[in-house]
Amino acid sequence: MSDTIHDVIIIGGSYAGLSAALQLGRARRRVLIIDEGLRRNRFASHSHGFLTQDGNDPAVIAAEARAQVMNYPTVSWVSGRADHVEQIRRDKTEGVSFEVTVGETRHHSHRLVLALGVTDVLPDIDGLKERWGKSVFHCPYCHGYELNQGKIGVIAGSELSMHHALMLPDWGPTTLLLNEAFQPDADQLAALSARGVTIERTPVRGIRERADVELADGQTLSFSGLFALAPFKIGSSIPQQLGLELEEGPLGSTIKTDAMKESSMRGVFACGDAARPMASVALAVGDGNLAGAAAHRSLLFGELVP
Repeated sequence: MSDTIHDVIIIGGSYAGLSAALQLGRARRRVLIIDEGLRRNRFASHSHGFLTQDGNDPAVIAAEARAQVMNYPTVSWVSGRADHVEQIRRDKTEGVSFEVTVGETRHHSHRLVLALGVTDVLPDIDGLKERWGKSVFHCPYCHGYELNQGKIGVIAGSELSMHHALMLPDWGPTTLLLNEAFQPDADQLAALSARGVTIERTPVRGIRERADVELADGQTLSFSGLFALAPFKIGSSIPQQLGLELEEGPLGSTIKTDAMKESSMRGVFACGDAARPMASVALAVGDGNLAGAAAHRSLLFGELVP
């Protein structure tokens, strides 16, 4: 057991968690970051849409961010997975704290920031997993521009793929590969036609080369890039352990927070991909900034008591 009681433990040391730690470190608060090293965008070689970092390697962005945060003497780091979290009720003088277990070690804090991240559940299509983040994507804003107005394929996963198919013509000529996921109705067909989207009804057999789609009839369609729906799940059972409220979205659940990123449990804040349905590095950094500042304000003005 660690004897140190931190002001804040941050679970997750990617962009949101590091941004939260930066605010708290600058407030000279004792902060522990716990991270298992599984960034969601670790498969991508370039990050886009984040001012001053557009086109840079996301691993380099994360490494530089960590180095800057760790320059603050009150911030410490533990590499590992937070297995268990619980709220510990103490006497009225000490209030409530949280116990976080990593392996055989238990850490304690007065506040928690959950920057847990999410795991993408990839479609079961031969060759897709190996190309995820390289030539198969989920976010047009993150990757569409670099396709240089080349041909784009959308592999349908459900009716929600209409969203991709109707957006992507702004980035290049688009084909919607239905792959037996759904059948567009008359209104949907009209909307696709108005956007100039080509429809391919033959099922997909697999993805070859960079972004060539092999169809079940043996035909191959070549694209500059592909987009596919990927439902996600929060990368930890901690929200369930704490009994936090979740919000159901079309692709997965996220931790419910208020405007200041506090969850349904007082003293527990959440930020990043696990706490919002839309994801990007820029949004994660902004979320973390707010969560870190809100956690600091909570320490100052919102002492928890049993």
